[in-house]
Amino acid sequence: MAAEGGGKEMNEIKTQFTTREGVYKLLTHSEYSRPNRVPFNSQGSNPVKVSFVNVNDQSGNGDRICFNVGRELYFYIYKGVRKAADLSKPIDKRIYKGTQPTCHDFNPLTATAESVSLLVGFSAGQVQLIDPIKKETSKLFNEERLIDKSRVTCVRWVPGSESLFLVAHSSGSMYLYNVENTCGTTAPHYQLLKQGENYAVHTCKSKSARNPLLRWTVGEGALNEFAFSPDGKFLACASQDGFLRVFGFDAAELHGTMKSYFGGLLCVCWSPDGRYIVAGGEDDLVTVWSFTDCRVIARGHGHKSWVSVVAFDHCTTSVEDGDPPAEFSGSDEEFHEQVHFGAGRDRANSAHSRLSKRNSTDSRPVSVTYRFGSVGQDTQMCLWDLTEDILFPHLPLSRTRTHTNVMSATSPPATGQTTTTTTTTTVSTTNPSGTNGTDNASNSSASGNPANSLPSTLPRSNSLPHSSNPTGGSTPNSHTGSNSSSTKGNSIIDSAFIATGVSKFATLSLHDSRKERHEKDHKRNHSMGHISSKSSDKLNQLSSTRTAKAEAAKTLGTTLCPLMEDVPLLEPLVCKKIAHERLTVLIFLEDCLVTACQEGFVCTWARPGKVGLLSSQNNPANSPSGTVV
Repeated sequence: MAAEGGGKEMNEIKTQFTTREGVYKLLTHSEYSRPNRVPFNSQGSNPVKVSFVNVNDQSGNGDRICFNVGRELYFYIYKGVRKAADLSKPIDKRIYKGTQPTCHDFNPLTATAESVSLLVGFSAGQVQLIDPIKKETSKLFNEERLIDKSRVTCVRWVPGSESLFLVAHSSGSMYLYNVENTCGTTAPHYQLLKQGENYAVHTCKSKSARNPLLRWTVGEGALNEFAFSPDGKFLACASQDGFLRVFGFDAAELHGTMKSYFGGLLCVCWSPDGRYIVAGGEDDLVTVWSFTDCRVIARGHGHKSWVSVVAFDHCTTSVEDGDPPAEFSGSDEEFHEQVHFGAGRDRANSAHSRLSKRNSTDSRPVSVTYRFGSVGQDTQMCLWDLTEDILFPHLPLSRTRTHTNVMSATSPPATGQTTTTTTTTTVSTTNPSGTNGTDNASNSSASGNPANSLPSTLPRSNSLPHSSNPTGGSTPNSHTGSNSSSTKGNSIIDSAFIATGVSKFATLSLHDSRKERHEKDHKRNHSMGHISSKSSDKLNQLSSTRTAKAEAAKTLGTTLCPLMEDVPLLEPLVCKKIAHERLTVLIFLEDCLVTACQEGFVCTWARPGKVGLLSSQNNPANSPSGTVV
């Protein structure tokens, strides 16, 4: 990672960056926005969101993009790295009055070149089902706001279903809908179906089928985002009370929980194989949680303000069979030629199957490195590698070499041997947060090391190892409600359908100066307008903040929320300022990655070697910002 300078260099918007697989380049002619390309005045508006769907168009140009900017919603053919965007010809454009779009989601099962099903959530609580190709509005759910009056924070189609979808609100409730059912003319009455620690599931009491089918009440305060596992069987929820809660979706059983270091959790995502969950939020950290072990295995420090989006890159997850390659030293371009870099759906599917192979045995037939990214309100994008020394700290290390930034580490002594300190520098970098990495390392080595605290070999990830046990030792999981065997029983959602007459459906800165803290508070206050301008939402936010502070005091230092020195601290491979306003979108696609900021600009970054037809339009030699950084 390149060293971050001060002044002008810090404020410069980057147009390309380098990783071990090569150079990612911003394609300025593939930028999507409102047709006038004028930056949107984002103060007080909801975050810009982006959704993609592929309609299997015979022309080979089947990708479609939807994004919201203020009161407007746009639907375009997405040309990606192939051709320049034509903003003068949106397939559909809608302007709403009295409410704003907050989120949206396509149903990939029903998408064709002639029709797509798009769900749109709104700031006043309604959910609309539209077909932007046919320019039709099919249905409006919660039209009279009898189900929930608060802002819609997340909407998703249930995986594998053509008719079921799940909606989360800032009230902290989630609702399961069926597109075939009406919402009724009166407020729904509920009957308790399932209850656990800080959550409850109710079914709607009605003589005839109506929406919602189920109501989930999760935690305290807003439910900011949820994400289904790759197999669709589990649901991860990130809440304003700072808790990540993972449920078995059908049985509504709590699988495990995790608590942020402080503040609310704003975003969550699953690894492609479903083994790990990454969450981000108001503690400025990205936190990696093991689904299998139900514990925090690492934290990442790179952002200087709230983390708004986290996402795994399924195309760059590295899975290598047999003997790993020899260590490599040389330029990024030479390295790119020798690395097996996955850049396609076939590669991603192959990686997924090989990850399954890795998960199905106790031996280590493959070497795994997960790539994920994050964007935040500090206008920066970070890329991270989750490597084997973090995932499997008690096992022998692979010889696979990644770009690393290990300032120092202390190896525990073998029996009868003396503790020694080893220092390795493989990439010359500067901590992007301004914290002196050497100080961190010296503090780590000076704090004392239990005999079983670290593997006997030096970690090779982009992490700052700590003297404490990074895995939490053999401490048993203390989460409440863990009962994976419960999913073998009857589905709680099946019971709900019987009751309703419906058939079964198939970066924390540890030592911030006062000035840095003041600047951070200023940024946060500047970027909180999207939460809500309504007094009721502000009161709910204040209440949830107080509750979160009380909970933090109880959980800090436990398995729910380990101390900072108790888990490895990752540093980003890349940490670049790429926008003028807070970032709200990060999506990894086959040929590129897509970001968006609150000004309403949706940007395409070509993967190495994937610039395509736009290469001449993005020649660094002709660009004032063309220097690789």
